[in-house]
Amino acid sequence: MASLYETYKSTKEIPVPHKLIDQVIGQDKAVELVKKAAEQRRNILFIGTPGTGKSMLAQAMAELLPPEELEDVLVYPNPNDENKPLARVIKTYSPLDKQRMLRDQPMIDKRFAEIRARLRPGEQAPSRKKVEEMLFPGQGRQVVAQEHSKFNITHSGGISLSMIAILIMIGFLLFIAFGGGGEQDDSTKIMIAAAILGAFIFAGLYVASSQISRRAGPMFPGASAEPKLIVDNTGKTTAPFIDGTGSKAGALFGDVRHDPLQSGGLGTPAHLRVEAGAIHFSNKGVLFMDEVSSLKPTSQQDLLTAMQEKKFPITGRSELSSGAIVRTEPIPCDFVLVAAGNTLDLQNMHPALRSRIRGAGYEIYLEDTMPDTPENRKKLVQFVAQEVTKDKKIPHFTREAVDEIVEEAKKRAGRKNKLTLRFRELGGIVRAAGDIANMEHADLVTRDHVLRSKGSAKTMEQQMSAQFIEQKKDYQIFVTTGKAIGKVNGLAVLGDAFSGLILPIVAEVTTASSKSEGKIIATGKLGEIAKEAVKNVSAIFKKHFGKDFTSYDVHIQFLQTYEGVEGDSASVSIALAVISALEEIPIDQSIALTGSLSVRGEVLPVGGVTGKIEAAIEAGLKKVLIPARNREDVYLGKENAAKIEIVSCSNIIDVLENALVDCPKKSALIKQMMKTYSG
Repeated sequence: MASLYETYKSTKEIPVPHKLIDQVIGQDKAVELVKKAAEQRRNILFIGTPGTGKSMLAQAMAELLPPEELEDVLVYPNPNDENKPLARVIKTYSPLDKQRMLRDQPMIDKRFAEIRARLRPGEQAPSRKKVEEMLFPGQGRQVVAQEHSKFNITHSGGISLSMIAILIMIGFLLFIAFGGGGEQDDSTKIMIAAAILGAFIFAGLYVASSQISRRAGPMFPGASAEPKLIVDNTGKTTAPFIDGTGSKAGALFGDVRHDPLQSGGLGTPAHLRVEAGAIHFSNKGVLFMDEVSSLKPTSQQDLLTAMQEKKFPITGRSELSSGAIVRTEPIPCDFVLVAAGNTLDLQNMHPALRSRIRGAGYEIYLEDTMPDTPENRKKLVQFVAQEVTKDKKIPHFTREAVDEIVEEAKKRAGRKNKLTLRFRELGGIVRAAGDIANMEHADLVTRDHVLRSKGSAKTMEQQMSAQFIEQKKDYQIFVTTGKAIGKVNGLAVLGDAFSGLILPIVAEVTTASSKSEGKIIATGKLGEIAKEAVKNVSAIFKKHFGKDFTSYDVHIQFLQTYEGVEGDSASVSIALAVISALEEIPIDQSIALTGSLSVRGEVLPVGGVTGKIEAAIEAGLKKVLIPARNREDVYLGKENAAKIEIVSCSNIIDVLENALVDCPKKSALIKQMMKTYSG
């Protein structure tokens, strides 16, 4: 296998595993636990960032579940209480049926081929699965068909004789009226016409009443009411996988439809209005619930009850519906719950539901990065091959194109020696590159296609960020040349860690408005963490300058930050702007910087460094200052790396040395601060 990955020319040569569990990449710990959980039928709670493979692991678990006998559920009318329908559970396929299905696979293929051969131009062929369902219906369908045929046998003869009698009577009346050998007066003709009309009305009412008796059953003694098949597993041989994400209570737990008539024998019987929910369809299989905390507390409690009892009755979910008074017998719902969400979802989950999952299953935190090793790079080659195979509309990738995808994975990881596991976003680039290749009628996707796809596959935040930078540059909200006192080009991210943004900050020092104390006033729609970061910066001033801050007010403004500011990555920028304003030392405006700052003046690492540097490059800045501990997290292409100088800073002194314009005041300030540090 290793030699294949070293010598392949395109992803056509890369084999794609048939089992979903073998297609999961980078989540080795989760895969092992999923295998154990499937073998023992345990519940699982996945927590992780979007796009890391939560739903794929859930589907893989459904494939791994040991084979069990699937069940069909029928609902019958209750002769004693029509609002409490009876439930009957039967096996979908008997052992004999399963043997026949396995034995007769060639016959199914032959029938499928015959149907396709008889198709007219433009007609759509049924799937092979549909043909198999037609030839081998489950026992639930067979019961419904038998009941239906019983009713037809019971009533078809009566209806035919009645219709024959009516037709004979109508013919006789017509003969008397027009062919009886003598003329009839007008009154006789009117009576004959009325009799014919009455015969037609009688025939119509008779047919309608027979249909009502078929549906209503017990309302008409002797009539046979057909059952309703609410869970049908015909054609399924593996455990069902049901995605209940975003389902309302009715879709999740079942519901009873509203009947607007409800009287006079015209209403639909209660058992025919029963609809099964996702918990019933997932019986003997997997119920997947993403964003599980979005369920209402009452729904979470019902879900807990269903998990404990392994059966749950169906009732009307709306108090204003006539279905609210209907409640079936408990219906099986022996499912394995695979819940998923992010860290915030844990706070909104019902404690008892989470306890139930943890007590009879596993909680798994999914990784969002994996080590950058040759073995893991081979897995990314497999990922690209899988995406092409799944999409079925894009060409395969050349080796050079795959290498560019791997480089993008390294960049998106945002950490040194790591590759991203957020494959949904990476898959977007794969499909965008494939679409470009299709438009050009290319046989393979090349590196050039991948590079061009990055522009069309930009996130909304990246597109907005580019517009913000352009607008602020046009109106000179920030400048990229010259020098200025108390003004600095900070760096931030918009939304995700890939969308950098220039964050202009200005500072001014004035005489205190209060005799008792000086204030630090920061404006620009700051969040809680950003406000606390501003307070921390004041410790730098007090420690290293020894100035009596009760005599000064420090004003800090984040220019035109309508989108808001959150986080502490602007701490270094704030400190630089205030120090420049206090000491009246200008700042080089061709420099941008980012980094958190401790109260001791240490520059701490931040996130999204690569995206921030790319924003600085796009804005035309020449130098960027970043935390020294983030240096290995930076991943720029050769073209971008040549456009900007990157300087690593360990403390506030490094920042001042690189950002302030050379002058006697700067030298004196640096010496003073170095004495403070050495002391």
